[in-house]
Amino acid sequence: MKHSYKLSDAIHILTYVDIYKNNDLSSARIAASIEANASVVRNLMSKLKKAGLLNNQPGVARASLAKPASEISVLDVYRAITSTASLLHVDPKTNPNCVVGANIQNTLEEVYQRVQNAAELEMSQISIQDVIDGVLEAKD
Repeated sequence: MKHSYKLSDAIHILTYVDIYKNNDLSSARIAASIEANASVVRNLMSKLKKAGLLNNQPGVARASLAKPASEISVLDVYRAITSTASLLHVDPKTNPNCVVGANIQNTLEEVYQRVQNAAELEMSQISIQDVIDGVLEAKD
């Protein structure tokens, strides 16, 4: 199973933009920090802008957070860049002729919804400022 790093990369972008606000903020420069293709960065930046989290202009190596980092939660970023709101997904193809296969989907939907709710609550309480502070503290 392939892991998605979109959330990590989007948080990385916002953190980079804030910490290096007076420097070159080209997608190529940010991509070098993430070790990703610049097109990946541009795509994520576009989604962040559309969600009202980032200000930037195509063709100009300038960007800024659209609001204070303390007012942008990890949940805001998650919702901005994910196409599906669910962290976990139930396998839709199970054997209806099996007791487990016939009943596991509804049970797991309920379990996964509890996990989703808990994760979203936690993400809502962590700000980009918390991430920035952690990065700056770790560098010392």
